[in-house]
Amino acid sequence: MKLPQQFCEKMQTLLKEEYPDFISGYDNDNYYSLRVNTLKADKEEFYKENLFSLSPVDWCSTGFYYDNATRPGRHPYHHAGVYYIQEASAMAPVRAAEIQPGDKVLDLCAAPGGKSSQAAAALMGTGLLVSNEIVASRAKILSGNMERMGVKNAIVTNHSPRELEKHFPFFFDKIIVDAPCSGEGMFRKEEAVAGEWSQRQVLVCANRQGHILESAAKMLAPGGKIIYSTCTFSPEENEMMVAQFMENHPEFSTVRPRIYNYFLPGRPQWADGNPALADTMRLFPHKLKGEGHYVAVLQKEGGETGRVKYAKTINDKKALADWYKFAKETLKDVQFDNFVLFGANLYCLPDNTPDFSKLKVLRPGLHLGEIKKGRFEPSHSLAAALSTNQAINVENLSLDDERLEKYLTGREIDTDNPARGWRLIAVNGYSLGWGKCDGNVIKNHYPKGLRIMKA
Repeated sequence: MKLPQQFCEKMQTLLKEEYPDFISGYDNDNYYSLRVNTLKADKEEFYKENLFSLSPVDWCSTGFYYDNATRPGRHPYHHAGVYYIQEASAMAPVRAAEIQPGDKVLDLCAAPGGKSSQAAAALMGTGLLVSNEIVASRAKILSGNMERMGVKNAIVTNHSPRELEKHFPFFFDKIIVDAPCSGEGMFRKEEAVAGEWSQRQVLVCANRQGHILESAAKMLAPGGKIIYSTCTFSPEENEMMVAQFMENHPEFSTVRPRIYNYFLPGRPQWADGNPALADTMRLFPHKLKGEGHYVAVLQKEGGETGRVKYAKTINDKKALADWYKFAKETLKDVQFDNFVLFGANLYCLPDNTPDFSKLKVLRPGLHLGEIKKGRFEPSHSLAAALSTNQAINVENLSLDDERLEKYLTGREIDTDNPARGWRLIAVNGYSLGWGKCDGNVIKNHYPKGLRIMKA
């Protein structure tokens, strides 16, 4: 492939005798990978099915390489949110975060949702996840992916980091900053990115990254961690950025995460020589099965504790009567609370959700559905978040059932179970969406925007 001459000269100066191996790596085949969504699937059971000629990703226990000829993006399991197609190196930052159940986590530059959905899996339905994206169109994609993956405890916001910092002072335990960058680590996978590269762009990105890190620092609780990552090689956006941040913020220090030994150390000599930069991580594609990345874990010692106002919830039995009737008729072994209403739309908030009344919010927790006159219509988000043992009536389709294609293309399907009312449609035990049974026919409620084209 054709690489920018100035980029090649820069990397040759930095890498010296390592440069020939680095540049020859661009002739290697690309690797393709996915991450099992443990909110919906057991990774061992998924691996045993071996649908896509899988092999493990060393640094992520739920990550697997696959044979691209198998096209997992077209498989019904993808519709069911069983896995997220994610580049293997991109799995490293959230693994480095070492998120614990109950943590309050912010993904500051979250679209399209790979790292947010990975963080949600680590939280195991507990704590709070705020997934933010500054670009409105990308925020919608982010929200859709969180829905598909069955995430219950996420707030999706659409703000700049500077705007967001006003609402969450010193609040989060972990902040993921997958910063917009010059994308040098993706040249092999996306040749168009190489054609757009310039040293000027590197400096523009570095300036933006500095501002994002400053906002992150204002939202991090004492003892918390910022996980800073890029998919580029430029020291200006990596070691030099971290060095400058630590110089401005002596309360922060680098820490080595448990996955550190899978990668190469950061290069202090490419910045100010601070040996702490060797605790950061370089992911070079000529050294591993993945694309180029950089990851730094920055832990805060001491500092202020912020105060936030929490969101108000409702528990008006009369206002929620239609919901409770639906839940009694349709659900089992599941309980929802922390209700909020936006017009006729009912949501379930994560515990300890801050007040978001002054924020642009695309997804305030789990959308349960819409209260209509005399009835409740469940949302696709609710179906995606349920397991099959949480619904009273389930239509479980096998992969070779001809009704599966009918359902995914938006058509009615027949059934031997005449029980009337809402029914969870699943594929091999993984929830897909809703249908409504009327005798021996199930009317299709799979969202039109998600339906596949009829073959």
